[in-house]
Amino acid sequence: MSKWPDDDVILFDGVCVFCSRWVRFVAQRDTAKRFRFTPIQSDYGARLARTFGIDPDDPDTNAVFHGGEAFLKSDAALTVLSLLPRWGWVRMLFAVPKPLRDPVYNLIARNRYRIFGKYDACFVPDADLRARVIE
Repeated sequence: MSKWPDDDVILFDGVCVFCSRWVRFVAQRDTAKRFRFTPIQSDYGARLARTFGIDPDDPDTNAVFHGGEAFLKSDAALTVLSLLPRWGWVRMLFAVPKPLRDPVYNLIARNRYRIFGKYDACFVPDADLRARVIE
């Protein structure tokens, strides 16, 4: 698998309401401010997505780049959560086999616009969060 030089970057769909809420959820709990965020619609995000085989025009996953490695789908969500303060217990969910976790992830990802909605443009973060967004 390819490596990526930036660490602890979360790639997300910036027009997806659910994905944008995920970013705000993580940012609020990430007291050390270790994570940075990039919408797949940005130049940086699209380049990052293509490097790891994600179609920036039809993203089916969020991703996190941690320790130089790319984590996708349920691995991405569990990796991020497990690195947040007081969320370390999430590591035990890695014991659930990926072939069981990813279909649930895929079901939500496939229906995210229909269930949660879609913005006309990338959501605009507040000033504190904006400082952590890479475009």
